[in-house]
Amino acid sequence: MDDERLAEIASWYYEDGLDQAAIARRLGCSRSMVSRYLKEARARGLVEVRIRHPLKTDPQLAKALQSVFPLREARVLADPPLDSRLLLRRLGELGARGLQEQLRPGVRIGVSWGTAVYEVVRAMPELPVRGAQVIQIIGALGSGDPMIDGPELARWLAEKLEASVRHLHAPLLVESEAVAQALQQERAIAETLAVARQVHVALIGIGSVDPRLSSLRRAGYLTEAELEALRAAGAVGDVLARALDGEGNLLDLPLNRRVVGLEPEALRRIPTVIAVAGGVAKAPAIRAALRGGYVDVLVTDAEAAAAVLTLEGAMVHA
Repeated sequence: MDDERLAEIASWYYEDGLDQAAIARRLGCSRSMVSRYLKEARARGLVEVRIRHPLKTDPQLAKALQSVFPLREARVLADPPLDSRLLLRRLGELGARGLQEQLRPGVRIGVSWGTAVYEVVRAMPELPVRGAQVIQIIGALGSGDPMIDGPELARWLAEKLEASVRHLHAPLLVESEAVAQALQQERAIAETLAVARQVHVALIGIGSVDPRLSSLRRAGYLTEAELEALRAAGAVGDVLARALDGEGNLLDLPLNRRVVGLEPEALRRIPTVIAVAGGVAKAPAIRAALRGGYVDVLVTDAEAAAAVLTLEGAMVHA
């Protein structure tokens, strides 16, 4: 059966509310055949099912984070699932709701890269925003999983918002500081970075130097030995692929000067920076990003939030 006919059958079932028996009578076939048609429609991508999970939040932990760190808002997922992929998916849904609140005509949205950002974009509904623009704010991985790479995420979000998109045509990490400086002076790249510094909203993740969690290691940019060297130099995590110490300071490392993209210090001048990160193991990195003042809206989970507050020496009273 062709796609157009399958889409019509799916529309009867999902949009018009006809049950399979009614559709079978309309088509003159069996209910089991209708069931197969509906499965086929989903398999061909003609039907997209979105489940909007009720996301319970922990206002007490959110308030504690806001009282200790320079945050405008914290969204803390209560009772986080044990499965890390499911946790990221729920945080993505929570982050998408936060991003939707920032949408308005003419909004400029900067998009970083990584699994957390992917989950936010994945959870975003199709929601046209007049005159919106999406800007890739950090260079491309060019390897590993293209779905978590900046160019693809920027394109996908722009598609959902019916927005224009501006790509940063450069690699994320280059072989030397001289190459990074030369690329950032190239006209098209310099112009895109200038636009990136003027976005209204930036959507970022927070990276870790833990080999189990490092996106840079998974993408093949860093080896475990290089991550160990970063930890030895005092790094606890990264923002926009630049390594931070425990207090949120940018480390004076060659690696930080080999990245092509928006500078972390520019985040402090962006009106709203939404950072999505979760899991207890990321607590040191999250704390560093908060102490550095790089985040306005934090989306995290209750266990990570409690761990961050413990690291900060803050108590949460029941």
